[in-house]
Amino acid sequence: MTKQAKPPPTPDRGAPSAPPPPPGWRHYLWLLALVAFLVLFFVLPTAPSTRSSTTLTYSQFLSDVARGRVHAVTLATNGTATGTLRGGEAFSTTVPGEAGQALLDELQRHKVEISASASSASFGTDVLSWIILLLPFVVLGYLWWRLSRGARSGLQGALGVGRSGAKVFDAERPSTTFTDVAGYEGPKLEIKETVDFLQRPERYARAGAIAPRGVLMVGPPGTGKTLFARAVAGEARVPFFSVTGSSFVELFVGVGAARVRDLFQEARKRAPAIIFIDEIDAIGQRRGGPGAVVSNDEREQTLNQLLAEMDGFDPAIGIVVLAATNRPEVLDPALLRPGRFDRQVTIPLPTLPERRAILTLHCRGKQLDPAVELDVVARGTPGFSGADLANLVNEAAIAAARADRSVLRPDDFDTARDRILLGRREGSNVLLPEEKWAVAIHEAGHAVVAAFSDHADPVAKVTILPAGQALGVTEQLPLVERHLFGEDYLGDSLAVSLGGRAAELAVLGQGSTGAANDLARATDLATKMVREFGLSPAIGPVSYPTGGTVYLGAGAPFSSRPFAEETQATIDAEVARLLREAEHRALQVIDGHRDVLDALVRRLLTDETVDGSEVYALAGRDEPQAEPARRDVVAPASSADTDAPRGMPAPAPRP
Repeated sequence: MTKQAKPPPTPDRGAPSAPPPPPGWRHYLWLLALVAFLVLFFVLPTAPSTRSSTTLTYSQFLSDVARGRVHAVTLATNGTATGTLRGGEAFSTTVPGEAGQALLDELQRHKVEISASASSASFGTDVLSWIILLLPFVVLGYLWWRLSRGARSGLQGALGVGRSGAKVFDAERPSTTFTDVAGYEGPKLEIKETVDFLQRPERYARAGAIAPRGVLMVGPPGTGKTLFARAVAGEARVPFFSVTGSSFVELFVGVGAARVRDLFQEARKRAPAIIFIDEIDAIGQRRGGPGAVVSNDEREQTLNQLLAEMDGFDPAIGIVVLAATNRPEVLDPALLRPGRFDRQVTIPLPTLPERRAILTLHCRGKQLDPAVELDVVARGTPGFSGADLANLVNEAAIAAARADRSVLRPDDFDTARDRILLGRREGSNVLLPEEKWAVAIHEAGHAVVAAFSDHADPVAKVTILPAGQALGVTEQLPLVERHLFGEDYLGDSLAVSLGGRAAELAVLGQGSTGAANDLARATDLATKMVREFGLSPAIGPVSYPTGGTVYLGAGAPFSSRPFAEETQATIDAEVARLLREAEHRALQVIDGHRDVLDALVRRLLTDETVDGSEVYALAGRDEPQAEPARRDVVAPASSADTDAPRGMPAPAPRP
């Protein structure tokens, strides 16, 4: 048999489980209805009439009769009288019982048309009264009936708690398409193929292919996973259901599983369809095992229902589930197996060409100065996500508007990048003169060591203007996208990190607290070199990683070390050795080029900001240039997800 996607039958699924008993307070509804009936029965007749007419006293009525103003009158047996005046105005009055024949003679004398009527309510009034009286019984009787239907039609069902709340895009779709997603050609192809599978199933049925049940998009925050989903909703010609993972779990027990059932039931009625669950880790976290201390029964029930809907006894044929998360390490293994999420699409941080395309996309509608080179801006933003690049362009526009300009200049992008990486730029007058001199020495030390290190990233800018918590910054930018980090590059990075402290020791004769961040970064890198990258002869080719792929920060520290105390002592000794060797190497560079260091310090004290080209000019070296890409080398698709450089931070300014 050939399996192909086709609309499934629309009848509901099998018989539900036994409903919970109805609440006991429903027996008091009839008593409440009886009380409401009695109150309305006695209050309604005393309500004043709403007929629009003029009420006359009996004296005014007799006066109008005597003056011939009354045209007609209707006398009721209950003593009320209504009629019309000569001008057509309606009136009403009360006739005392003693009037009798004298009133009739007076009316006849002035030629008033006289009629009589019995005192009874109209048919419409009677119907309205009975409707109002019976309304409480109807409303409370309907509520009784709803409460008696069971779990799905109980109070939760009546209030709509068990519904999924998914937003459906069918006829009206978002305007976002795949053309609005710059770069990421690989993920685009995989997701487009899934959509095409639902639109043209016969194309794949000829080869015996089966549509994937689920596609999981994973990656760091801000890389565009939700944007991909909006593009799918805009491109797909099938119903698209969008829901967040947190909307399944609420206060009531069983609501999450009920909402999952309702979501897939609605999708089956419109199959073929696409369901998108954003932040699926809210309901798809790993279930507690036998030794689990903490568990969440409600979340586990919701996850179990989702597993059953995706690949259970009654599979959801013709439905593809898209999901997004930046915490794949916490998802349950049963959710990730083939048959549920058959594909995992990694959306990493954008590469240099992708950053260029994203910047071009976000610069649409903005006026750029001819001097702005987006290639240079893209090279200066390693490690930026798509959301970071959008924020960069917006901050550059804000900087231009702050200067009362509508055209964005290159310095606007530099200001925006520093604002994002470091914080708001402050004036140098916040530093004391001796502090300003010490900061200049520190930053010049970083720059000189980097300029004379062949494998380090080139110096782009040195400044002693405080920004955020940094008193000064030495900015290094890579010439190319690195996918593998060699031991020579890591060694030069350690030396550059300790170059500021080395300059302080060489010139001032003592260190300072300004090297605290440098020491922390260098210690972290040296620890990874020894414990994870196998770059220590004493430890050997052994790796003790801190964890798997974690996109929301560093992995959790070890609760218990997977090695002996003696191994830990060796690791500590090797980390200290690497740092001492890096510091000794930085001191040698500083001592051998003291004249370059002094010249750069003087330039920083005068100009406060020195470009990287000036640093290399003072050092007497050629500024590094990017080599043309070799056509015979195929690089990996992204550097953010390769195993070798895991844990290596993106190049950033060195305070």
